[in-house]
Formats: sequence, C-alpha cells, structure tokens
Amino acid sequence: MNNQRNPTISKGVDSTLIWLYLLLVAIGLMSIFSVTYHEGDDVLRSFLNFKTNYSKQLIFFAASLLIGLFILLTDSKFFTATANIWYAFGILLLLLVFPFHTNVKGTESIIKLGGFNLQPAELCKVFVCLALAKYLSRVDTDFSKTSSQLMAAGIVFLPALITIAQAETGLALVFLAFFLVMFREGLPAGYLVIGFSLAVLVVATLLVERTVLVIILTCIALLAIYFGWRFTRRRRELIIIVALTWVVCVAVIWLAVPFIFTKVLQKHQVERVFSLIGRENPYANSNTVEGFEPVAKKDTDYNVRQSKIAIGSGGFAGRGFLKGTQTRFDFVPEQSTDFIFCTIGEGFGFLGCLAVLGIYVFLLLRMVNIAERQRSVFSRCYAYGVASVFFFHIAINICMTIGLAPVIGIPLPFISYGGTSLISFSTMLFILVRLDADRQMVLR
Repeated sequence: MNNQRNPTISKGVDSTLIWLYLLLVAIGLMSIFSVTYHEGDDVLRSFLNFKTNYSKQLIFFAASLLIGLFILLTDSKFFTATANIWYAFGILLLLLVFPFHTNVKGTESIIKLGGFNLQPAELCKVFVCLALAKYLSRVDTDFSKTSSQLMAAGIVFLPALITIAQAETGLALVFLAFFLVMFREGLPAGYLVIGFSLAVLVVATLLVERTVLVIILTCIALLAIYFGWRFTRRRRELIIIVALTWVVCVAVIWLAVPFIFTKVLQKHQVERVFSLIGRENPYANSNTVEGFEPVAKKDTDYNVRQSKIAIGSGGFAGRGFLKGTQTRFDFVPEQSTDFIFCTIGEGFGFLGCLAVLGIYVFLLLRMVNIAERQRSVFSRCYAYGVASVFFFHIAINICMTIGLAPVIGIPLPFISYGGTSLISFSTMLFILVRLDADRQMVLR
C-alpha cells in the first residue's frame, strides 16, 4: 500500500466544490454583463479593453485562479505555521487604512492601489478564520475555560472594531459569524441565549417607546421575584440575578442603543433601519452626532423598493437575459454589487432565484460535510469558519435585497462585482480545498 503523497495537483481535491465555485462565478459574470452591456457594444472588444465591470471581473477571476493554483500547490502545514503571521498582517493592513484610505461611496475602508481598490476588511476574514482555527486547535487551549473563550472572542472582535472605526459597519458584522465556529467547538449555549436575548431587546427598543419598555421589564422583574420568592428557597440569589438582569436591560435601552444609533452607525444606516421597521427615526434631530441630517424616507428605501420591483417584474420564469427593464436602465442602484440578486430575479424570475439559492445551499452543505470529515481540529474549525462567513453573506445579502434586512452593503459571494471580494472568497475556498485534500493529516 503506497502512503506517499501523490505529486499531482488533483490529489484529494474535492471537485464538487471547484465546480460549484466555477458555476457561481459564471453566474456572476453573466449577471454583471447583463446590467453593464449596452445595445450595439462590441462584446469581444469590451471584454478585452478591461474598462467595463464585467471585463474587470474577468481579470479578478483570473487572479483568483492563479492564487487558487498557488494554494493547491502549497503544503497544508504552511497555513497552520503562518496563521498568526497572516492575522498580524491583516491587522496591519486594517491600520494602514487610516492614513492611506480613499473615501468611496461613504466608506473609508478602501486603499486605492492604481486602478484597484483594496478593502483590507474583506481580506481580513481569511486571516481571522486561519487565526481562530489555529488558536482553537492548540493543545493547551481549553475552551471550557472563560479565559480561552475571551481570547477567541478577542481574535474576532479586534478586526471588527477597527472595521467599525472605518465606517464599514456591514463588514464588521460579518465577523460575528465566527461565533458559530466557537459554538461548534464547545462554547456554552448560554452565550447564544444571552446574545439572542440582547438582539431581541434591541429590536424591542426600536419598536416600543423606551419608557413603556422599561415599565414592562420592571413589571416582569417584580413578577419573577414574587413567584420565585414563593416557590424557591434561593431567594437572595434570585433577587440579585433579577436585579442585575434588569439593570443590564435598562442600560441597553437607555445607553447602548442610543450610543449605537448616534455614534457607531452612519446616518444613512440609521435611516435604513427605521425605514425597514416602518417607524420615524427618533434620533434624526440628535445633537450627539455632528452634522447629522435626517434623510428623507423616500431616499432611504429607494434601493430596496426598486430591487423588489425588479424581482417582482421577473415573475415565475423571468423576462429573459438582457431583457430586463429595471436593471438594464439603471433604476436599481448598486445593481452589479450589493443588489445583484435582483438582476437574477428580473432576468430569470422565481425559477432563477430558486436555482441560485439551491446552488448556495448545496455549497454550504458540502462545506459542513467537509468540516465533519476532518481529522484535524484546525481543518474542521477553518471549514466551519468558511461556511459561517458564506452563510452570513448569502443570508443577509438576499434578505436586504428583498427588504427583510437593513441594507448594510455586503456582497453576494462569487456573484457580486468586486476584486477584493472575489479574491478573498476564492482564497477562503481554495484553502479549504487544500486542507481537505490532506484531511487524514493532523494539523496544529
């Protein structure tokens, strides 16, 4: 029996992932072409002049394939050995944004390199995924200890906080997806309950007047103490727990939520949130943000309204390739980037959307299957990290396109236009393919 490694590049490579990747990139190129092409354009020449979005995306795809080829030829141990170095490099790139950034469409997270816009926050997802997998796979990491859990959370939160400081809240939220990896590796479910409860409280604060909400929570706390006093013996502990919970909830309502909506989120993001829930923005006249000016509601939900019109006009089978009206005539802003899903909806209708969603579901299930067959903790954690990031991007992007989530400006993997986005997603996928090819190895 020959246990030596086969030198061929296809040794152990999961061809299913590669084919899904190529299919999604092809769908992306077709969608970008459909919203950029103008009647009478010389298609071949427009692809070769590299000035249109679809021709630039083709260059980004070629670069991604070269990076992917390099990754497949690299020993898997390279990624474990250099994971922390890549993480430090990613933090350095994020910090370089502050002195060298270029303001592009309200975001200050881009470094302009000639004709290429580099967004370090996108690339940093790859580095965080490697560093978190490295930490969780260490022999001396006991993830049942609070100190280890805080260290893992710090690995995730550090780049997220730097990204928020660059006015890129949407990409910062993506880093929360890595907590799914931590739950897979043993993070207590209580943290998930607390996080979900805080999220519900924030939403309730947006829907209900704050004073009324505090009164409701006070009544609930008093009832909990009353019934707990009657039916339990641990009365002192109960009062302390209920009192602390009440204090935290009131602090979230009166301090945390106003701080987030006046200091962290940008004014257009705040308006989009309140437009989504159908309420007037109570922070519109706040003096806590210098230069904060209310944005008219018709402007805040314009993108989503046009997106839903485009998807609705596609009907069951779609208008056909290059036959859409909303996307062909630029009614939908950012229709080749954040709102590219509406291009698919208008051109290919419900069936086209269902097909794309099916491909994504198959891709995610394949990643989970790959994660579970790994012998190495490092490879398993990395695979779950990739699946979590992809899931977050897919779910949020599609939901914001159809009006079920606020518009936070994150791309649809492999389909949305963007060089840094395509390269970072491709890099994540090819590293996963490389690690899976050596799944019988134990990497640390």
